Amino acid sequence: MKHKIISIFSFAALSLTSCTSVDPYTGQQKTSNTVKGATMGVLGGAALGALIGNSRSGGKSREYAVKGAIAGLAAGAGIGNYMDTQEALMRNQLRGTGVSVTRVGNDIILNMPSDVTFNTGRADIQPQFADTLQSVASVLKKYARTRISITGHTDSDGSASSNQNLSNARARSVAGFLNSRGVISRRMDTYGAGESSPIASNNSSSGKAKNRRVVIRVNPQQGQ
Repeated sequence: MKHKIISIFSFAALSLTSCTSVDPYTGQQKTSNTVKGATMGVLGGAALGALIGNSRSGGKSREYAVKGAIAGLAAGAGIGNYMDTQEALMRNQLRGTGVSVTRVGNDIILNMPSDVTFNTGRADIQPQFADTLQSVASVLKKYARTRISITGHTDSDGSASSNQNLSNARARSVAGFLNSRGVISRRMDTYGAGESSPIASNNSSSGKAKNRRVVIRVNPQQGQ
């Protein structure tokens, strides 16, 4: 049993240091998210297993730690691979559209700036944005074991209340479009951040343009 524990944790440690690849979009070395997920699954599963073992009689914390690590390994690797594949397809579909694709843990974040989303002060989708959203919808429909949060943002022009309403309307507009293309509505949550979360200064026109955006965050469902 002791050797099993050592073997599993050795895998976790070595995975993070040795399993790297070159990102085709940045040219930088990165650790596979599948491996990261597997490693975190091992550590989390082992910790939970040990906790369960300690709470039961018979001193079986080691046995439960091994069982938890094995279960965590399978779950973590599966989720990481699922999101890896989806991320690669997203990047391919959205290349050249102006939409940035960012990976944070197992979440995929799509940042859609104002020049490909909405006209100033409007919540109706521009034709070029519809084409982009169609690409997003096709991936989200194919990879259905995820939840989607859609957040609208504005610059500081106008009142805070009007900007809040506008950001809400833009998020709902995106969700409605995705739903019309086959993405189930219960997978989606919409939020309006108004002018409260700028990513650039509102003192310049270029900064304001960056702040007028829609952000879609895709994360694996719990229990996947």
